[in-house]
Amino acid sequence: MKRRLVFALLFVSASASAAPPSLEPLLNSIAERLAIADQVALSKWDSHKPVEDKKREQEVIASVVALAPSYKLDPAAAGQFFSTQIEANKLVQYAHLSDWQFQGKAPDDPRPDLVKQIRPQLDQLQKRLLQQLADFSPQRTDPQCPQWLAEAVHEPLNDPMQQLAMIRATAELCIYKD
Repeated sequence: MKRRLVFALLFVSASASAAPPSLEPLLNSIAERLAIADQVALSKWDSHKPVEDKKREQEVIASVVALAPSYKLDPAAAGQFFSTQIEANKLVQYAHLSDWQFQGKAPDDPRPDLVKQIRPQLDQLQKRLLQQLADFSPQRTDPQCPQWLAEAVHEPLNDPMQQLAMIRATAELCIYKD
């Protein structure tokens, strides 16, 4: 159940420019947040609670929107970024729960407490993600941004679920300007 948290960015394409150094830490933190989805899914399995938790999602988005200006981020853009992270996280949870339902049991992994252990971890990660998003923001409009992401999320991954979750988590990271 342990998931690799470090993204080794492979940029071998001669036609594409190298990704900025600010992308790798951002992708690593996104992957770390997705890895926490494993623990959240176990908690949901044990408690029989639904994956969808609109109240908690609204709290996270409200917190991000409030903190965004202190990171020199547009509140709406930061809120959208975290909304995407939440959707990717739920994708992982739904997949795990379906797999476990099919198997008739969840893994025997340790079960951290959702409220006392997992959520504080997510809250701490939220601040790091905000800073890393701010660091990467100037490159979000670079025409090479989609290529950087495509190479980053396709090359190093062997787990199709992790790859799909990373694609979802980064789907709106690049901003297209007309």
